[in-house]
Amino acid sequence: MAWIRDWGLTVRMLVTMFLLAVIYIGFITLLYILGFPLIYIMTIAGVLLFIQFYFSDKIVLLSTGARIVDEHEAPELYAIVRKLCQRANLPMPKIAIVDTPVPNAFATGRSPKSAVVAVTTGLLKTLNWDEIEAVLGHELSHIKNRDVAIMTIASFIATVAWFVARYAMFMGLFGDDRRDNGAAVGIALFLISMIVWLISTLLMLALSRYREFAADAGSAILTRKPQALISALAKISGRIDLIDPEYKKELEGLNAFFIIPAISGETIASLFSTHPPVEKRIERLRKISVELGL
Repeated sequence: MAWIRDWGLTVRMLVTMFLLAVIYIGFITLLYILGFPLIYIMTIAGVLLFIQFYFSDKIVLLSTGARIVDEHEAPELYAIVRKLCQRANLPMPKIAIVDTPVPNAFATGRSPKSAVVAVTTGLLKTLNWDEIEAVLGHELSHIKNRDVAIMTIASFIATVAWFVARYAMFMGLFGDDRRDNGAAVGIALFLISMIVWLISTLLMLALSRYREFAADAGSAILTRKPQALISALAKISGRIDLIDPEYKKELEGLNAFFIIPAISGETIASLFSTHPPVEKRIERLRKISVELGL
């Protein structure tokens, strides 16, 4: 089964990653010129990147209260995932269920061999099995595309900039005994670091949105049911709007992982979306449906 490549989407992803690399090189060069202690910051950022890369799946499962289930507990889910994994040439991931009324699903794991696919009880109650299959196809496409690893690496420059800004703020407030102009340098570093953090974060969010489009396309190809994913996105989006904001707040920090973000509308998270609008996703899926002749 051929994978339909959206060259416009591919080019935008490549350009975004290139811009992130340019910002990273330029920022590190500037810090070196200013005599900034790079080893300190890079060590901390590297440790955090290592933890996020190798333990993100365990952290996500723990923070959501996800429970790994075996095939006897969820035979229908196992049957669907096994079928789609065979089509996508993927190893069978672990399957987890999250007990929450918020209808959603996510995939995590640094590689296909360590992947976990999770669905919520709210999703199982909201969708029919064709729609659930389409959602699982989306999550398995994330695994196929190694999106968790890519987004972890892409977030590195934002992490470095954030730590530099924290250090520079301290330096600007209290000065630096090794420099006569320590306070001025600290303020300048803080402003530069925050600009780099903002730009890199916006680029990273753009990359995340592009990858959601790619996962939607992957689901349509794997399941041959783009209309089912269209229906699932509409149902999930409509149902999330009716959920008590308190439930959504519990999961809001993990919106980057979900098929549709569970935004309560009461935090700054609503200003920085990791996902494209549902309407645009549905529009793209309709075009893919025509291309597939479905």
